Amino acid sequence: MAVDATPGFDLQPSAQQVPTSTNYITNFDFLNQYLPDTYEKEFERYGNRTISSFLRLVGAEMPSNSDLVKWAEQGRLHTKYVDCNSGGGATDSTATITVNDTGVPGFTATNGIAVRVGQTVMITDNAGGGFNKAIITDVDLGANEFDVAYYESAGQAFAGGPGTSCTVFIYGSEFKKGTEGMVGSLEADDIFFENSPIILKDKYAVSGSDMAQIGWVEVTTENGATGYLWYLKSEHETRLRFDDYLETSMIEAVPAEATDGVNPDSGALTEGFKGSEGIFYSVQTRGNVWSGGNPVALADFDAVISRLDKQGAIEENVIFLDRDFGFDVDDMLAAQNSYGAGGTSYGLFDNDEEMALNLGFTGFRRGYDFYKSDWKYLNDPTMRGGLPTGAGSGQVNGLMVPAGSTSVYDQILGKNAKRPFLHVRYRASETEDRRYKTWITGSAGGAMTSSLDAMEVHFLSERCVCTMGANNFFIFED
Repeated sequence: MAVDATPGFDLQPSAQQVPTSTNYITNFDFLNQYLPDTYEKEFERYGNRTISSFLRLVGAEMPSNSDLVKWAEQGRLHTKYVDCNSGGGATDSTATITVNDTGVPGFTATNGIAVRVGQTVMITDNAGGGFNKAIITDVDLGANEFDVAYYESAGQAFAGGPGTSCTVFIYGSEFKKGTEGMVGSLEADDIFFENSPIILKDKYAVSGSDMAQIGWVEVTTENGATGYLWYLKSEHETRLRFDDYLETSMIEAVPAEATDGVNPDSGALTEGFKGSEGIFYSVQTRGNVWSGGNPVALADFDAVISRLDKQGAIEENVIFLDRDFGFDVDDMLAAQNSYGAGGTSYGLFDNDEEMALNLGFTGFRRGYDFYKSDWKYLNDPTMRGGLPTGAGSGQVNGLMVPAGSTSVYDQILGKNAKRPFLHVRYRASETEDRRYKTWITGSAGGAMTSSLDAMEVHFLSERCVCTMGANNFFIFED
């Protein structure tokens, strides 16, 4: 059995660019001597149709007065290279280690390796052939090489050579009595990120004649506005739609590339459209990605936890997910109860016959605290809800966001400040605030700015989202 395909949900847009039979009353049959009973008030069959709320829950908004927002994130404190080669062979007492770790931030041919004479290291064969403890005896920064002497009398525990890959990490240092101190020092390694704000606009226009037209249907919108003037409904819905786009743009935005289609002439991002780094893009490129369906077992979440241990290890996390993912989590947690297979005594184990049966969970703890919350944006059929599934579909089933804040240097305040991991920066100065601008032009509706016999309501915002510490986020893709 399954839900029938018909009748299905209606995807007819609520707004049209021209008056149609669906947004104006056209039944004026005066030959019909019987008047129908009419309901004056609109029936809100889709409930609250807006989908914005995510950034209000997890983020904040703050001003910025530049075309570019930049911030620095801390690098690792300790040194570890996972792509090295040992020039020594099995049982050799010394060896030359070559570092090939080009993927490590800060490691380049000019910067060299962050090792010094006197430091002690652990060297492990990546194929599981053995490991050694050693002390660094010489460093060649130009060749990205260093010499080691093994502590073990048996010498190198694994076969060396170009085909042998090994991992090296520093765990301390040792010096002889009466010797000089450490030679050389290490500089802090910050990783810099940036994002550019984008300009969002919308407009609603109505002629002066239509503003003088009153209807018999009492219209209402999600922000509580009511009345019998249809243009008020259209203006309010334009405002609500713009509010939603302010959030979804911050979620979905991608940066324009130099050879993209939006800048075909110059190919330069200094002119035309720049794009922006939305939350999904930032997490997909700098964060953690779970692909191939939803995690449906504790072993799956153990893999998530193992990755979090290697990242920032934020104690509390919130998973914003679609309905199917939410049910998968509920079923996984229910299965942990010994009566889950044949009964319903899970949850708080007090589902008696006199109360409504609670089949859902709000979160769980396994090493970390995980809370879950349904995300309307992922369920709404006019947005991401109902997208095709499968590899390459772009379907997102959930986003795990760390709870809390991080310390950054705020250029506006001129000092360090606590900021949520997700927050929006909007353009503003002492004379211009572009967080949410709205103004009226024309000659109707109280405006006296032009000879146009209409009222035009304009909306504008300029903003970008900062996804700080994206390595602490998880995105769950199909």
